Amino acid sequence: MSGNFNCQIIAITNQKGGVGKTTTAVNLATSFAAVGKKTLLIDLDPQGNASTGLGIPLEDRDLTSYDLIINEEVSLKEAEKSTAIPNLTLVTSTVDLSAVDVELATLENREFVLKNKIDKAETSYDYIIIDCPPSLGLLTINALTVARGAIVPLQCEFFALEGLAHLLNTIDLVQKNLNPDLDVFGVLLTMYDKRNNITSEVEEDVRTHLGDKVFNTTIPRNVRISEAPSHGKPAIIYDMKCPGSQAYLMLAREILQRNNVELKKSA
Repeated sequence: MSGNFNCQIIAITNQKGGVGKTTTAVNLATSFAAVGKKTLLIDLDPQGNASTGLGIPLEDRDLTSYDLIINEEVSLKEAEKSTAIPNLTLVTSTVDLSAVDVELATLENREFVLKNKIDKAETSYDYIIIDCPPSLGLLTINALTVARGAIVPLQCEFFALEGLAHLLNTIDLVQKNLNPDLDVFGVLLTMYDKRNNITSEVEEDVRTHLGDKVFNTTIPRNVRISEAPSHGKPAIIYDMKCPGSQAYLMLAREILQRNNVELKKSA
């Protein structure tokens, strides 16, 4: 991997929508950038919400993740845009991306298109965060094929575990067949409300089944987090002191600590 051998690549994925996936991608990327880590966020969701959440209007999305994947001539450096946040760059997305599964279907090595672009990147990063679409199609497979870890946001609701087994099975298949370095980096409990009985039940269930794969940090249900994207800002820029922002900063700290432990183990 040209210049990115020590880069931590994280796919934020869940095939269910509305679980806080994009919010997590945007705020985690911003948190890493805030502590001086050179960070790239790749918006791989055709809805383009991560791009909107970082204040990039549609008319400024000239080269997007669609171009990066479909056009052999477009490099990562050409596709990335600077943001208002120091140390954070972004590859934007538009609805064009929804056609990628069909366009890649007949291509040989179609699962490795994104990996090849990242491997050839001239710029080096500390972190690359990939916001996956809410599906397990070729875009998500491309993200998992290049990632070293997957973070799975899980909403604290009655049907939270429905579909999780399928997602974990997909990650397992990618690990066995396409990317032996892939691991479940952690399951993140979102929209957490400790006053609600179902939240406690879901948390107990998930921690019983997945143990230390579940992050200690939980993301609370928080109005300020919901408001931030409409202002084109990550929550931790919009209101750093709100409980949601503080939780994402804690999550970044937890991941950095886990990475340091892993690096010490492999040294």
